[in-house]
Amino acid sequence: MKNKIALLVLLLLGVMAYGQEIHVTYKIGEKYSDRYKYSNLQSISDDGNGGTILIRSYYSGMILKPKGYYIEHYNKNLELISDFNYKMKGSELVNSFVKNGQIHLLLLNYNRGANAYEYIIHKSPVTNYNFIQKTILSIESEEVEKALDKNFYNRNFSSGFTTTALFNKDKSAFLISTHYKKRKINKHTIYLFNAELENIIEHDFSSHVENKNYAFEDIVTSKDLNEVYIIGKAYFKKKRFVTTERKFQYELIKITSEEEKITSFDSPGKYSEALKPILDNGKLICVGFYADRKDNRYNGISYFEIDLVTLEMKSKKYNAFSQQFMLDKFGKDRAKQIKNLVFKNIDVTDNKDILFNAEEYFVTSSYQSNGTGSRIKVRRYHYNDMVSVKLNESGDMAWARNINKTEVTQGDGAYASYSSLTKGDDTYFFISTAGERPQQLSNKRIIFRQGYSRNRNVFVIKLNSQGDLSYKKMIDDKDARLPLMVSIPFKNNKENSVLFYAKRGSKKQLIKVNIK
Repeated sequence: MKNKIALLVLLLLGVMAYGQEIHVTYKIGEKYSDRYKYSNLQSISDDGNGGTILIRSYYSGMILKPKGYYIEHYNKNLELISDFNYKMKGSELVNSFVKNGQIHLLLLNYNRGANAYEYIIHKSPVTNYNFIQKTILSIESEEVEKALDKNFYNRNFSSGFTTTALFNKDKSAFLISTHYKKRKINKHTIYLFNAELENIIEHDFSSHVENKNYAFEDIVTSKDLNEVYIIGKAYFKKKRFVTTERKFQYELIKITSEEEKITSFDSPGKYSEALKPILDNGKLICVGFYADRKDNRYNGISYFEIDLVTLEMKSKKYNAFSQQFMLDKFGKDRAKQIKNLVFKNIDVTDNKDILFNAEEYFVTSSYQSNGTGSRIKVRRYHYNDMVSVKLNESGDMAWARNINKTEVTQGDGAYASYSSLTKGDDTYFFISTAGERPQQLSNKRIIFRQGYSRNRNVFVIKLNSQGDLSYKKMIDDKDARLPLMVSIPFKNNKENSVLFYAKRGSKKQLIKVNIK
């Protein structure tokens, strides 16, 4: 009995020690009633005056169907100052942004009368909701299923028409890619628009899609928006692949109003995965993961420095996962493989170190009875371990850490996963869980499990400049009675703050977290 008590005391002391270095405060806004029980948060944007604009898609009816978009405007004190129901059917929200006091909704609509897909901007002042519409792009095509391709990891090119829209980091520009294929027609066009909705680049990319299909994943732009750099997968159009062949390679594409250049990344025995571009102070870098074999297992971190003008490779480095990382993730079981990693966030520090994090994400499905004797297919979305990596300015890995976590949902993914904020050389992770504390594993390893309670605690996890981990419970479920949408925050790097939207049923509120 004495030994059990001593062990419990040691565990409690360990938990207390984990949280000693973290200094955060939070403010819970007023709780408001909400008429739309069924909705999905699409975005949170700065209103330009310290407040925020929230945009939600909402659903109603006996059989839930999308009815429009609900806009909420909060001031800097987390007070709701206005809201607006923008009723709309048929169009699909691609993205939204707030610039110069104007709300912009970018939507994709199929115009049956014109037999064309249309990208339409709906724009309104923040202070007086009065939306006007502007069609910025129209592409003739038959109507297809799921024309807007949001899935970067398993693209479908067989529908006849696919389109993708990607924004740069500050939403000063966005790229639209359209690919139409029917019989002998095979046309792929790339457009770049600025925030004033001017089409500043239009580029015919069709010569490259005879042998490959392109799935663009991310972009960076020069400050003057004269150059756009696109990262994505190029899928080879072979009719058959043997098991040792790879169906795709990552490519970087540079486009201006006058030229294009393309480069690829793979080396013998090194195959790129989940690359992300960075453009910082005239330096173009791509970082991500790599595999030693042509499969979906990851073996380490890749780093590429690329010439801005020629796209020639100036530096290429492969950093294998460290023993510490493998111990974090698997303990003593070294036979398991790392896979299914999806990028979440990337930052460059004042010292030019690169801090990025990813998440182990995958989807499973099964069939279950719906109570009427028939069986339906159910998809489950898994948001598991968090991965954090630090590279120095030369691309050498300082450390990589794995934080064990298990979450699965069949519903709104906004409540699952995590968000992060970088302050100086430290990275802070915010997760929501029903557990009162993480579960202790062997060799000082811990794991955050989802739990089953309706209410959720919010934990903050800190990785310092050396990769040392600490954590503490930040918000108790008794203080915040509504669950937080932890994966869709508004991050203010100047204030070192994160704003979360909390909602359940007909109640909602904002919660602001400040890092000291």
